[in-house]
Amino acid sequence: MGNKHSSPVVPPQSREQCIGVDTNNDHSAPVSRISLRYHKSQASLLKSISSHDTLSCEKPSAPPHNYHPNVAHSISPTLSAYTPLTPSSSRQDAEARAYSAFLKSFPEYQSTWILDTLRRTDFARLDRVGETYVDYMGGAQHPESLVRVHSAFLTETVMGNTHSVSNSSKLSTRYADEARDAVLSFFRAPPGYTVVFTANATAALKLVGEAYPFRSNSGYILGADSHNSVHGIREYASRRGAEVHYIPSTSTGGFVLSTAKNILSQHRPQNTSSLFALTGLSNITNAKNPLSIIGFASSLGYHTLLDAAALAPSSVISLSETPVDAMVVSFYKMFGYPTGVGALIVKESFLDILERPWFAGGTVDVVQVPGSIFTRTSVLHEQFEDGTINFMTLPAVTDGLRFLSAYLPFLPLRLSCLTHYLITSLSRLRHDSAGTPVVKILSKLPSRRLKSVGEQGDSGSTISLIFLSPSGEMIPNSFIEHVAVSRNISLRTGCMCNPGGAASLLGIQGQMERLYPGVTLKDFERVVGHELGVVRISLGLASNFQDVWKIVMFASSLADSRTRQALWDTWTNVPIGQAM
Repeated sequence: MGNKHSSPVVPPQSREQCIGVDTNNDHSAPVSRISLRYHKSQASLLKSISSHDTLSCEKPSAPPHNYHPNVAHSISPTLSAYTPLTPSSSRQDAEARAYSAFLKSFPEYQSTWILDTLRRTDFARLDRVGETYVDYMGGAQHPESLVRVHSAFLTETVMGNTHSVSNSSKLSTRYADEARDAVLSFFRAPPGYTVVFTANATAALKLVGEAYPFRSNSGYILGADSHNSVHGIREYASRRGAEVHYIPSTSTGGFVLSTAKNILSQHRPQNTSSLFALTGLSNITNAKNPLSIIGFASSLGYHTLLDAAALAPSSVISLSETPVDAMVVSFYKMFGYPTGVGALIVKESFLDILERPWFAGGTVDVVQVPGSIFTRTSVLHEQFEDGTINFMTLPAVTDGLRFLSAYLPFLPLRLSCLTHYLITSLSRLRHDSAGTPVVKILSKLPSRRLKSVGEQGDSGSTISLIFLSPSGEMIPNSFIEHVAVSRNISLRTGCMCNPGGAASLLGIQGQMERLYPGVTLKDFERVVGHELGVVRISLGLASNFQDVWKIVMFASSLADSRTRQALWDTWTNVPIGQAM
């Protein structure tokens, strides 16, 4: 089944909708609200995605006189949707001065102030709890309104297993189809695409790997800077006799375009099926690979697969402009809720060539028992959805996509400002005792600074680094993580399930080549001489200046010899395992 709708962002209005911008008034400020009215035969459920019952569109009011970006201020039940966070002239502490200086250096940040309203409403818990969350590459934070709306929907709706014809089952099927249309619309898919719902992006990649028709004379081409779930497909390829070829990573991740084209050309398919897998955005090196190479690979005869799990949360992807054969995403990485649902957005023609190694409930029409005869269901996407799909959460996927559509245009510019500020601030830190750098940033740096809403960056908003001692040696990542936990900072350490990208950043490709069967992580670390991995800081939809300021202050504290030594003494006395 292909998509029936191809509008650029918002699915067809099969129900009453108001997404992101209130078109019923003359106010120009975006409205932090999405309202959906479900028309049912017996009742109507008003779904209003906002953090309060009403959000007015009054003229933006001035910020409170005592505003300070480090203080969570109360929000009245009737809230102006656009309330800028401006520095208070009455506060002269370090953070207030830093925020004022930040706005002078990055005046374009003010164009994204609608996201400050979102932070105070849908993500107010971050300030309530006092957690600095900088692991958006690991998973987005969920908007509180999305959870409330879905909870209210479930209390008013009777849904059943989609593999039936009861009223409850028909309703579930209707919402599942609506979610497919929403996915296709969000990614601007032209006719000929369909959606297979999976548990996550990894499950979608496995679905392709296990069913792709690898042969003895075919190949699997991928970048070294890829997630393990992309690397894992090589097992299916090798077992079927196909050759596996890697595109080497640069020292900061990604690949050189000319090198990638040469490797693809050298191993171009010869009357056989070969697969090229592209990582859209690295989850550790911050390298964003050019999607144009998909068209080049297709012109050589390759089937193409795009891992967009890290790319989709903050970048506009148009399948009309980049008609990849198959693309995978995880929705929790895009808008936090629900978890356990991903998708394979795929051309129907590509599904037709896949050879599933088995069948399961929901994928077949007739099965001979005893015997060996079976007939797959006639609905193409159902042939690849093993068992029962997660039908209870699919309405939340629809609403999540509409929610993200309203704010995605502002996100690249905001993240560009915050990322540039964070990189500059961290790079300037020096140890008090030796004057040497506190951190070494390893990941790819953005080559340009975005200046207006709607622009797209050439890299992500992830910073992978290591902390250094005054003598220049690497400080253990486990120590950094221990201190971060004590400061209520959620960051990530390790290799991020991307060994190729991590090896490139750390310069250990030579040691990687000498690995042997059965080697363990501890074995590898003994060879290298220190803990493997990096400290990863990744920003996302709810990030603001306060978050990056706290990261800078956290890193600054490690520049002070007395503070660092006290923290080290505490860490060395913590029982093994507790620090993690």
